[in-house]
Amino acid sequence: MAAIGVHFGYTCACVAVFKDGRADVVANDAGDRVTPAVVAYRDTEQIVGIAAKQGRVRNAANTVVKVKQVLGRSFDDPETQTHRSEKCQVVNRDQKLFYEISSGDQTTFIPPHDVAKLIFNKMKETAQSAVGSDVTEAVITVPFEFAHAQKSALREAAEAAGFHVLRLIHEPAAALLAYGVGQDSSSGKSHVLAWKLGGSSLSVTVLQVNGGMFRVLHTVTDHSIGGESFTQALAQHLAAEFKRSFRHDVSSNPRAMLKLMSGADMIKHSLSSLESANCFVDSLHDGIDFDCSISRARFELLCSSLFSKSIQPIRVLLEEAGLSTSDINKVVLCGGSARIPRLQQMIRDMFPEVELLSSAPPDEVIAVGAALEAGLLVGKEGLRPEEESVSVDVSATDILLKEVDDTGAEVFTVLLPSGTPLPARRHHILKGGALSSLRLQIYQRLISRQPEKLAQIVLRDLEPSENHNIDAVVTMKRDGSLQVSCVDQSSGRSEVVSVAAAS
Repeated sequence: MAAIGVHFGYTCACVAVFKDGRADVVANDAGDRVTPAVVAYRDTEQIVGIAAKQGRVRNAANTVVKVKQVLGRSFDDPETQTHRSEKCQVVNRDQKLFYEISSGDQTTFIPPHDVAKLIFNKMKETAQSAVGSDVTEAVITVPFEFAHAQKSALREAAEAAGFHVLRLIHEPAAALLAYGVGQDSSSGKSHVLAWKLGGSSLSVTVLQVNGGMFRVLHTVTDHSIGGESFTQALAQHLAAEFKRSFRHDVSSNPRAMLKLMSGADMIKHSLSSLESANCFVDSLHDGIDFDCSISRARFELLCSSLFSKSIQPIRVLLEEAGLSTSDINKVVLCGGSARIPRLQQMIRDMFPEVELLSSAPPDEVIAVGAALEAGLLVGKEGLRPEEESVSVDVSATDILLKEVDDTGAEVFTVLLPSGTPLPARRHHILKGGALSSLRLQIYQRLISRQPEKLAQIVLRDLEPSENHNIDAVVTMKRDGSLQVSCVDQSSGRSEVVSVAAAS
């Protein structure tokens, strides 16, 4: 029985099919194995993929990119505000997020869900064309840091496109599955580092593997670096070369820079396998054609600081996880920009004695892992129960308790660190002392953000006592929802509050 694995990325999407005991990435109608996650609206047409990306120069205002960035988020979310810097207009209507699309005199408002649905439709059509039959059973990958609302939005868009979503699995776990990590031994612990550099984000995750069980120990995500950063550096260099040759500055011309970005993107891809590449842009400015050759050495020099920025989070991750490079047994590369030879060499230099898993195309490996998981779930012939790898649901955020110490300073205590297997339950004893009332506040801390308050409980009319203790209990379910209870041990009186999901 066939099944599908889908990696829906910020800039590209990839689909793999499990059939006849193996998983393979399949090509789209343009012959590409990875499809740009771009949707363009032209009159009554909805164009998805490479055609939408290529037409962005002429139709930038009605072209949607990086929709994954805002799925499941509110309009006021900082990530949404970052997304608004893209050309397609993002607006707030009745406290909901929409893209404003103009066609002639008519304006329509498209929710991110509908954009994601079109991309999933494209993935389903690609897979079914390759299989030759109607296949809907699918496993979808999600970033580790995705909150419950984002996961739900991604699942709903996939189901709206006709997929039967068997499971959502984390992207680093899918990458490990693609290489069969954890399948060769039923005992013994090892540490695997998954380094993923996509089009617009970098994530580094360390997982503990024990008998086919994956546990995320720690992760670091940076949305300020990605393949587009390298493309922009190249495009700026090309603009400088054009100015040097023709005395025209096109750096402030959006249309010209989009053309250079497209050319720079092709150069970047070519330099992963060639020592030099050529860029030709037809009628870049005032009818002037532009032709330029870039060597791999020049590219590496232009992006040297960006390359260092891409590697530095590995050291941060290991330090925060309490590990050293010698504690890592394998390193898995994934994400399209992990193809860059210089970056691969920098990682090899950091882990000289560690096996670097990079034989599979990095931009395809996550989809392959998802397809393998889908194959397991639909029942691959001859599969023994002990062969199935399990990815543990974990907390995507730190869950914190806020207290005030004797000096009046605010103190945050981590009750549930990010990466805690779910469901989980934690107790914390607070000293009531001479207080007649007590306020308990629970916060979450998403990666690289300030703590945000989730819940608050206030106990009033307490009986002051030297041995007066309050028992706080925080429970998190698999879906990320929280229940917080506060019990006065002297009187037995309690208060309970629930939070739909940590997000």
